[in-house]
Amino acid sequence: MRTTTLVIMAAGLGSRFGGGIKQLEPVGPNGEIIMDYSVHDALEAGFDKVVFIIRRDLEVDFRQIIGNRIEKVAHVAYAFQELDALPAGYAVPEGRKKPWGTGQAVLSAKGLIDGPFVVINADDYYGKEAFRRIHGYMMDEMDMESGVYDICMAGFVLSNTLSENGTVTRGVCQLNEDHTLKKVTETYEIARRGQEVSAKDAYGNLVLVDPDQPVSMNMWGLPPAFLHELEQGFPPFLDKVPPGDLKAEYLLPRIIDDLIQRGKARVKVLETKDKWFGVTYREDKAAVVASIRRLIHAGVYKGKLYE
Repeated sequence: MRTTTLVIMAAGLGSRFGGGIKQLEPVGPNGEIIMDYSVHDALEAGFDKVVFIIRRDLEVDFRQIIGNRIEKVAHVAYAFQELDALPAGYAVPEGRKKPWGTGQAVLSAKGLIDGPFVVINADDYYGKEAFRRIHGYMMDEMDMESGVYDICMAGFVLSNTLSENGTVTRGVCQLNEDHTLKKVTETYEIARRGQEVSAKDAYGNLVLVDPDQPVSMNMWGLPPAFLHELEQGFPPFLDKVPPGDLKAEYLLPRIIDDLIQRGKARVKVLETKDKWFGVTYREDKAAVVASIRRLIHAGVYKGKLYE
């Protein structure tokens, strides 16, 4: 029987949220935060374990606000994403303040994962369908013996993932006919402009994107061997960082896209119609609170999740 793990990346600094710790903002009627709903949905779907990736300086607050509560209903472990957690022979460039992105975040959980795992962002609400579909794929379809990484991804409809309070960054996806991922392109400053959705590419050029196009919300279903790939790929990434670049990030979408292009990964896109919401900006919080309230009134959740 496979053991499946929910890995939650919660080490972000929350800079666009006005400097607060956006992952720990209460949005539910009894002080629940967005992570509570993700954990609830994952456990309901059949996941066995939760790994929180956090900043070490947040540990005490994190345990008080959510960790101690989740430990009563699930097996919980903690990983710490640190700026100086680098391979032997590498040093933090002078002036760098932030860790190295989502790839390094997941790598910090190596040693805590012994089966297929799903990775999510702490400040995103994904909905129940995505967790059910990814868990089902992991249990029934994921080939962990293949020489090609068998990965799955929740594919959200772009128009269901926009914020009313500012631009967002999304991994815009191109699919093959068999609903495997052909390419994922990190796309920036996405916003609704009247009847169209505009964005910018990596070079700052204005582009139009299809509002019905599938996008990645960093919800990846991964085999345990992928952790070895992250470890092996980190030094070559660091070698390519230009001198003076203090913001370069080792990012999951780019890592996975590179594996696809080299024929080392196959990614099944599991489409979901659930509507994303999150607290990218401080102004988003009121909308998230209202969305949670509507889901409770519709019977999707109990007023108190873990009764």
